[in-house]
Amino acid sequence: MSGSSRVATKSRAKTAKGWSGKAEDVQSKQLSRTSKSDTAKRQESDVGHVSDEEEDSDVDGGLHDASMAQNGGFIEDEKDEAELELERLVFGDSKGFMDSVKAFGKTQDEDEVMGDEEQAEEGAEEEPMADLQDQDLFFMDTTGTTMPTAATTYNVDQGADSSDEDFSSSALSRRKFAWQDSDDERISVSLATVPKLRKLRVTADEDVVNGKEYIKRLRKQFLVLHPTPDWAVEARQQPPTKKRRLSRQGDESGSDISEADDDEDEELATKPLSDLLRNAAGLVRSGASTKVRKLRPETVDIQRIKDVGTTQPSSVDSISFHPTLPLLLTSGPSGTLYLHHIVPSPPATEANPLLTSLHLKKTPLATTAFHPIDSRIFLSGRRRYFHVWDLSSGKVEKVTRVYGQANEQKSMEVLKPSPCGRWVALKGSRRKGGGIVNILSASTLQWHSQLRIDSGQGVADFAWWRTGDGLTIVGKNGEVTEWDVQTETVTGRWVDAGAVGTTVLALGGKLGIEGSRAAPVGNDRWVAIGSSSGIINIYDRGAWYKSWTASDSTSPSPCITNPTPTRVLDQLTTPVSSLVFSPDAQLLAVASKWKRDAFRLVHLPTCTVYKNWPTAATPLGRVTGVAFGGNSDVKGEEDVLKMVVGNEAGKVRMWEIRA
Repeated sequence: MSGSSRVATKSRAKTAKGWSGKAEDVQSKQLSRTSKSDTAKRQESDVGHVSDEEEDSDVDGGLHDASMAQNGGFIEDEKDEAELELERLVFGDSKGFMDSVKAFGKTQDEDEVMGDEEQAEEGAEEEPMADLQDQDLFFMDTTGTTMPTAATTYNVDQGADSSDEDFSSSALSRRKFAWQDSDDERISVSLATVPKLRKLRVTADEDVVNGKEYIKRLRKQFLVLHPTPDWAVEARQQPPTKKRRLSRQGDESGSDISEADDDEDEELATKPLSDLLRNAAGLVRSGASTKVRKLRPETVDIQRIKDVGTTQPSSVDSISFHPTLPLLLTSGPSGTLYLHHIVPSPPATEANPLLTSLHLKKTPLATTAFHPIDSRIFLSGRRRYFHVWDLSSGKVEKVTRVYGQANEQKSMEVLKPSPCGRWVALKGSRRKGGGIVNILSASTLQWHSQLRIDSGQGVADFAWWRTGDGLTIVGKNGEVTEWDVQTETVTGRWVDAGAVGTTVLALGGKLGIEGSRAAPVGNDRWVAIGSSSGIINIYDRGAWYKSWTASDSTSPSPCITNPTPTRVLDQLTTPVSSLVFSPDAQLLAVASKWKRDAFRLVHLPTCTVYKNWPTAATPLGRVTGVAFGGNSDVKGEEDVLKMVVGNEAGKVRMWEIRA
């Protein structure tokens, strides 16, 4: 027999011996229990109080223990007091749990009572300093050598009525701060060692301040950089209103409401909804109350703001603002029209968001314009048709021809709706025998009338009178014709001085006519005419009407055959492509798309060109479109005028011009 087998045999023998020993111990214990139970039964039988159920349970228990012992099972020993105490401490029991809950409730009630008493005692001690303001709790050390620690004296009566001088007119003087950190007084900040904090010093020798003073000066510096808006100032000037309470029904048990709750309700008081709906003056802008802003002729206050949209796939040839709404329309040869909402950020999440767009296949757009009254948009290009897009219904209508004038209207490239909304003018394409302008009805889009001018080279440009009753047309030879749509007659003719290849014409300003005689050539004061040589002539019709009414002339028109320009501008050296007046006619934008950065702003009525803008760093490019927008719809921004410039690279830049 090998060694490994002998070891295995010995281990098995030891195991068997151990099991047998355990079995004998279990059997001896079982016999002792059985003997004890028999003795107990005999005693109970002698007394006569043993029930049948108890006897059966004893018998069953004895049989179960005997079977477990015979099968080699383990019987659990009885637990002593130490083991039971350990189980109770580790796992707990139902009785101990309920006792703990009762003890915890009594302890919490006692803590609340003690806490209320401590708060009452602290409130009684701190009552003399409860009404003190922040500035009464420290003093200013102008020498800058020592750190201010605490105030030496306190005047309770004076502190109750005093307020912060920097915020005396704000809501901070009426409201409490939501959080006050007592550690601010123990913080020390050096104003002299940090360069960006030196501007917060009062004196040159000042160095260290505490946390509260540092917070106060930061707030003051913030208000210097970001002044309080006008709407906030107006709201703070209004007296605080008390909150309306509902009448209490039933018993008057709620009459013991504390005064602290009343004060809190007054701080959260707002105007009733009926008052807000009754007065909407703060939500809309009244045209009569709008201030007349005056621009300085020496320098222009202009600031660039966020561009409109992303880069477009082609040049931006047409730009127009809606007459009454903050909407901007842009388009170009790519055939896509973009409609943007002109609004800053904030309140909008994104500045000047894109509302919608429309793409016309195989139609390069040359002109896009809003209808001044309804929700339609006119789109035209170098095609025999034009489109009308109704924003309210989403329908796009295609107008294919002008009946009776198809041979003379082969292109709808130049289209201009009248300011009154009744007419639409189209530049004719026929040049032989003179220039032609066709007038359509804006409601039916049917041909209404036609105007011919004596110009061998055709029509260079035209513009509607501000009343919409007539047109001013200029031929490429420099001859200007005034035409009344109502009477379909020519009311005046005159010649532009030194005209060489006229390219563009613009009308602007309002003419105040004194006397009873009407305005036969419109109510526009300024006339600007550009030529292919870059020369721009500016005429003032006010002088014409003044001499015409003063002399009691029998002539039906105030036009002078060969008038002298009020001002001749020669800043541009390439053909003039854009002439646009601002809505109030205090500015005239002139540009040429044939040269980079060829753009100027002209002040009216002085007719002087601004020298401080544009600069060499102004990102203009080749300007292909210009438009001036109306004032913002936000109250308090009546003095802001927006100018949008589109270039050949597809960028739409925007600037703000302030008075």
